Amino acid sequence: MEKLPKIGLPIIIGIVLLIVLLAKSAVTIGPGEGGVIFERFGDGIDTEKTYGEGFHIVAPWNNMIIQKVRQQSISDEMNVLSVNGLDITVSGTIWFEPEYSNLGKLIKTKGEDYIRELLNPAINAAAKSVVGRYTPEQLYSSKRDIIELEILEEVRNELSGQYVNVKRVLVENVRLPNTIKDAIERKLKQEQESLEYEFRLVTAQKEAEKVIIEAEGKAESNRILSASLTDKILQDKGIDATMKLAESPNSKVIVIGSGDSGLPIILGNQ
Repeated sequence: MEKLPKIGLPIIIGIVLLIVLLAKSAVTIGPGEGGVIFERFGDGIDTEKTYGEGFHIVAPWNNMIIQKVRQQSISDEMNVLSVNGLDITVSGTIWFEPEYSNLGKLIKTKGEDYIRELLNPAINAAAKSVVGRYTPEQLYSSKRDIIELEILEEVRNELSGQYVNVKRVLVENVRLPNTIKDAIERKLKQEQESLEYEFRLVTAQKEAEKVIIEAEGKAESNRILSASLTDKILQDKGIDATMKLAESPNSKVIVIGSGDSGLPIILGNQ
């Protein structure tokens, strides 16, 4: 009876150690995440394999590093200079995702905080390079879509071969100095008013030309018609009209001499 506790104690200790080892070895990778193994007694990060979502068993002396592999976004605000040296504040959002199959290489070369170490500097460099090509007026008005595409291209060039894919760039706001912004708005308003005035002038001119053309056409038509109406034609048309009246059941034809044109005179409507 005295030996039972001595035998049971190692078993209990073994069970506890086994539970601890299992707890330390069991790793769950959540939705939209991926993991890579850090081999403590090996070569460090295993760059050959990325572990997907679900339950995994890892040797207790190793460590599973888990990172998001789904599409993510970061927003930032930065001060940049325009082409003429004015200080401009640009805020925007960028969508990106790490290359799933190269997650180990990304972490090994850039670290777990690759967003701060790699992505943010690339975005800042691209934004400064692109915005520096434009004037404040272009940034404020019509160049927003072009700027977004150019920043996207610049960021992709900066991150080429760095195991991160940039999906989209959105420039949300371009904040100019108030004096510059007011001057641009006044200029745009004046240009709009000028365009509206020119439109009214062109419209009025076209209407006048239309009236002139219609009048000239009508005058020409009358001239041609007058030239073609000879006495003989008028007499023939009068005879045709008289015949039609004579054939009508509601008309009565009475010929009394003739008119100056030599046509019969019609009386009565019974």
